[in-house]
Amino acid sequence: MPAFRPAFVLFLAALVSSARSQSLPETGQLDDARVVQSRYGKAAPGAPAAGLPSSGAAQQPAAALADIDFKAGIEGAITGVQVDAEEGKEKAAIPLSFGQVFAPGDVRRGESLVGRLADGSKVPLQVDVKATHADGSLRHAVISAVLPPAGGKPQTLVLVKDKAGAKPAAGAGPAALLEDGFTASVSATVDGKVYAASADRLLRQKPAVWLDGPLVTEWLVSAPLKDAKGAEHPRLSAHFAVRWYRTLGKARVDVTLENTPAFEPSPGNIAYDARVLVGGKEVYAKTDLVHLNQARWRKVFWWGEVPDIHIRHDSAYLIASRALPNYDRSVRVSGKALADYGSGWNGPKTEPMGIGLALAYMPTTGARNDIGLLPAWAAAYLLSMDPRAKTVTLGTADLAGSWSVHYRDQRTGRPISVLDYPYMGLIGTGTDTLNPKTGKSERLPACAGNACKTSYSHDDAHQPAFAYLPYLVTGDFYYLEELEFWAMYNVFAIYTPYRSNVKGLLASGQVRGQAWSMRTLGEAAYIVPDADPLKSHFRRLLDNNLAWYNAHYTDNPEAPRLGFISHSYAVVYKNKTGLAPWQDDFFTAVSGHLAELGFPEAGRLLGWKARFPIARMTGPGGCWVEASMYDMIVRDDEKAPFYPTMAEVYKASRPEASGMTCASAEMAQALKIKPGEMMGGAGSPIGSAAIIQPALAYAADVGGEAGGRAWALFKARAVKPDYSAAPQYAIVPRKAPPQEK
Repeated sequence: MPAFRPAFVLFLAALVSSARSQSLPETGQLDDARVVQSRYGKAAPGAPAAGLPSSGAAQQPAAALADIDFKAGIEGAITGVQVDAEEGKEKAAIPLSFGQVFAPGDVRRGESLVGRLADGSKVPLQVDVKATHADGSLRHAVISAVLPPAGGKPQTLVLVKDKAGAKPAAGAGPAALLEDGFTASVSATVDGKVYAASADRLLRQKPAVWLDGPLVTEWLVSAPLKDAKGAEHPRLSAHFAVRWYRTLGKARVDVTLENTPAFEPSPGNIAYDARVLVGGKEVYAKTDLVHLNQARWRKVFWWGEVPDIHIRHDSAYLIASRALPNYDRSVRVSGKALADYGSGWNGPKTEPMGIGLALAYMPTTGARNDIGLLPAWAAAYLLSMDPRAKTVTLGTADLAGSWSVHYRDQRTGRPISVLDYPYMGLIGTGTDTLNPKTGKSERLPACAGNACKTSYSHDDAHQPAFAYLPYLVTGDFYYLEELEFWAMYNVFAIYTPYRSNVKGLLASGQVRGQAWSMRTLGEAAYIVPDADPLKSHFRRLLDNNLAWYNAHYTDNPEAPRLGFISHSYAVVYKNKTGLAPWQDDFFTAVSGHLAELGFPEAGRLLGWKARFPIARMTGPGGCWVEASMYDMIVRDDEKAPFYPTMAEVYKASRPEASGMTCASAEMAQALKIKPGEMMGGAGSPIGSAAIIQPALAYAADVGGEAGGRAWALFKARAVKPDYSAAPQYAIVPRKAPPQEK
């Protein structure tokens, strides 16, 4: 088994059983101090660096993760997965490939991995390295194996650190697959004319390689659809990812059909009849499909029969690695919520140009299940590893392709980048989008009339996190590009001068829009493969944005002392005297998430932002029950300076409770809440009293004694939400708060 091999030879430039498994090692108990030091360097003796996650033991769950028992100790074990296989396939070997994230230092350069089953037997692994940490250790990889038949019973596969062996031979080329008779194609009949693309024909050319090793090879090929005479359709293109397990003689065929060229004139929707063939057999057909402009759809099939499987990751390790927020693993996702996911996943919303669980009108206001660092369904999947929650999480990520945000650069074949076209945009005059170096306009072609009519409306202020977690756990190239498409769209959709052209600044929108755009941008900068040319683009854009926020807030003595965002559309309530603290909480939570992903400048920003949720809970002259109110007045008038204390904020915002004893019955009556209850729907899992929780959790980790007291007050509140059906805000501190003396 190799240590670190290149992720690809050529990049793309040219449920079953719910029975408890055999035991896996208890994981998720990383050396927290080592992880922090690896990412941020050494903190000052006796105290964490300002704004950076504090060291200390990782939060432990009240009970073991449902459906997986991580108990047995195996020397060198890092993490593992449980594989549930379809019953009735007792004699079939099980091919699997999955994405796996690793904490810094867990798999160092030159080290290798081997798989072990519950009976102690070894399983060869193929590790396709995608991304590495700053210290050179493994960050993200696609792990592949072929498991023995299991008679329909769950198997546990433990990933164990091993000494690096001899470098294995590279995978064979596609000739052997083609000699075995592999064929796959997709076609679109447009106005009676058939346009098609063939994966097997494209494999005869020079395909890009996504996975490459002794167990499996995956090739990436794409081309415009062509008619019988070889004429290309101006907008439709096919993209195939063919994953061949050569020892089994079986291949997974990932088919994507796109209407995404960025600069092709006359963009618009296209109506056609779709058909997919694999091995000469029709595996999918849909008539009268209206393919939306700048959108794409995906279907996955097999050439050769294989068992259906469900892979359950080690949630504790995923969370402890800091690749994902510290969701409270004591939360048990309700059986009804999981059953609803299973029974409700059908119909047009799950088919091409459907949008799954997302809202068709994304700018819809009000509390929702798709808003947060993860949407409710993805958080439920992370905490439960239930196949129904996974189906809707991956399915909605597949269908994120239906939104008209996908712009592919015909020159590179990749999602378009603002670093290549600094004046690119969807709005503005010719002057605004004119590149002075080239003398050419970089304005993206506009739709004529109703050519691009769609029932979907997207925005950044209510944008779900579609693709990051799906890519993390699958390693599928489709999800990688989906993440890249959305992250880059959020940048170039901003009016060119407002984003400072190539700097790609996100600071001109609503605070919540800035938060979700920063979330997606930061996740792309973290997880995009090292070999992907867009990796450096996302990192540069993130650095530009973090530098802007730190210059305007963290390092600015004139910034609001209480630690809230005040520019652009922040202070627009109550005749521009007030702000929405819950929007600010979104931004604080994103700052914490990015700091945990290992971006030091995000850590500095978090250190400043943590002031606001802490002050709202513990500030003199205020009361913690008011911390989650819907809006807060922060100045006397539009031209007045911001209040320096929470006492002034609370007095101006809710004068009816001014001077009353905190959390008293008198205050509760004045604020129209129950005694001991926070404002903002304290019992709701999606109200502002829940939205503050992630911000307070991150603040507790970096805010010292004050942060600990703020969390202790919050934790001790009398009325708490039931997160069992909607756990997207169920985030807790990494560090246990100090005990009251």
